[in-house]
Amino acid sequence: MEAKGLKRNCTGNLETRVQEETLPPTSYVTWDIFLIQASTSLEKLKILCKEDEENVNPSTLIKLYTQAILDMTYFEENKLVDEDFPEDTSLQKVKELIAILSEPEVVVKESSLHPKHSDMLGPELLECLYWRRGALLYMYCHTVTAREEGQSKKRDVLKKCLIDGISYLLKMFTFRCPLHLNEEVSFQDTDTAKLLSEGIFSDTHLLATMYTGEMCYWGLKYCVNEEPENCDIDTNGPGTSSTLLKESLEFREIGEKILRKYISICEGPLKGQAWNTTNAKKILNFFQHCHH
Repeated sequence: MEAKGLKRNCTGNLETRVQEETLPPTSYVTWDIFLIQASTSLEKLKILCKEDEENVNPSTLIKLYTQAILDMTYFEENKLVDEDFPEDTSLQKVKELIAILSEPEVVVKESSLHPKHSDMLGPELLECLYWRRGALLYMYCHTVTAREEGQSKKRDVLKKCLIDGISYLLKMFTFRCPLHLNEEVSFQDTDTAKLLSEGIFSDTHLLATMYTGEMCYWGLKYCVNEEPENCDIDTNGPGTSSTLLKESLEFREIGEKILRKYISICEGPLKGQAWNTTNAKKILNFFQHCHH
């Protein structure tokens, strides 16, 4: 597929998505700006796609397409949160949103214009796509585990969502290399250098470590003895580890490692910056005393 095919995929997919959305009711007016932004990106894409292929950078097209998807899905995600993830419909909606957030990488792969997704999308957009999928599954699992029935019903689905959510968040840390510290290089701000050496480039990266730790806790507490059954959700997408999906995730090992990192950062270079470690320490204590 050449640049022409990329144009067709971007505009066709996105126009369908935007047209499927309706004007939000008054309770969602806070979030309707994101649908407006998505629509604006679509119009920009249409204009660019009318130009000669030689004058259009494919990277510009896919980035506009990706930003529109991020805006549109953010609106939908906040609707789910505001509605407290309705039991009858939220699982299917989460599945749909995960699939939509996977589309930019699928389009890039099908275009065959670049051997790597990062060459066209760039690390920041890729991090955002993986963060949004992981955070969405985190919020869904948070709601499910808070409901009494969620602790005894459909644990196979919960486990699948936890494993996929953890996989997405861990993948988020792979698109940029941590800063390498050594004695030959001096830094004026040692705290910032320490953060960069740990792969923490933003607040979102740090929050992702805590989310991962919490999902490992839920997995160990509710799902570790459950055998996978036929799930009615399939969150498979680019970057999801097939190995992790086929085998039982080592919730304790991953959880302990990433929460120790979180605590070390919050009580080290970010000490005094209002990052709370109380819950992280409680989960670590659970890991150490749980006999699963």
